[in-house]
Amino acid sequence: MAENPSEHPSRGITPMQQMLASGTGALFTSLFVTPLDVVKIRLQAQRTPFSKVLSVQSMPWSIHQPKWKCFLYCNGLMDHLYVCQNGNSCTAWYKTPTRFTGTLDAFVKIIRYEGVRSLWSGLPPTLVMAVPATVIYFTSYDQLRDFLRAKMDSQGRYIPLVAGAIARLGAVTVISPLELIRTKMQSRQLSYRELHACIQSSVAQDGWLSLWRGWGPTVLRDVPFSALYWYNYELVKDALCRRFHLKEASFTVSFAAGGISGMVAAVLTLPFDVVKTQRQIELGNMETLQVTASKSSTWLLMRRIQAESGTRGLFAGFLPRVIKVAPACAIMISTYEFGKAFFQKMNQEQQLSSL
Repeated sequence: MAENPSEHPSRGITPMQQMLASGTGALFTSLFVTPLDVVKIRLQAQRTPFSKVLSVQSMPWSIHQPKWKCFLYCNGLMDHLYVCQNGNSCTAWYKTPTRFTGTLDAFVKIIRYEGVRSLWSGLPPTLVMAVPATVIYFTSYDQLRDFLRAKMDSQGRYIPLVAGAIARLGAVTVISPLELIRTKMQSRQLSYRELHACIQSSVAQDGWLSLWRGWGPTVLRDVPFSALYWYNYELVKDALCRRFHLKEASFTVSFAAGGISGMVAAVLTLPFDVVKTQRQIELGNMETLQVTASKSSTWLLMRRIQAESGTRGLFAGFLPRVIKVAPACAIMISTYEFGKAFFQKMNQEQQLSSL
């Protein structure tokens, strides 16, 4: 029986080419999703402006209300916590007094009064952290999936689930200390020398594990999401290929499969996302106020949310998350698969020309 090329999508390309393909996909995804979150944060800033937050004049690190505010920026690839101090580090969110009545109105007014470039105000941190994290994640997934298939000599249905979970666990573990360091730098505007001293002090006091503070809630959301996403993606992609009699997944098939699997995974892991959002805001508050984080577990926090807001509280933000995650997943995976197909074809042509 002839071997189906779609069963080995990574065959014929190098890990470096996989990294280039995933990096390109992350860049396109960031460019598409960033305006959505810029608008969301501008609407959030409008509801609670600094004029209301800064009701007490005090030193930034006093026990009274400080001059700060936290925003959680989620670009579809990863989350970024903005810690704003005195309004200076968040001028993009407070630059005009324009009043928005809704999402569409915000898009129109930002473009009209501030220019199109303002819609990509949150792009730099995405390029600095989300793109490298995505490169590690997608390349690791492909390598792990192909390794497991070769070792098990099988196209096992659950291999994508296992590979996706392990790849995400590794990516989160690598990036988590960098995220904490970036939050420290934003919260106190530290120089690199001060940052080094701050990290040394933290490690001396609480051990090396303190650099992975916030790792647990991130893993509880991202690892199940990744496992479900890749499992469903491979199933939907294969089903669509059979339905349209395709030997390899086209760009459209990858786009549709990525969007569907991303939507399913986003809905099923939403309670963990709600908990992680609260924990990340807590992390920003902790770094800003220089206080110790609460010791409540993820499960206790989920029970508290359910007690206060019912089951609906665990699924807060359902529509915005689906609207953002589904297209982000679709763009990312289809661009990634297109890039891999491009390099595969290029390598084949080079091999033929050398004969």
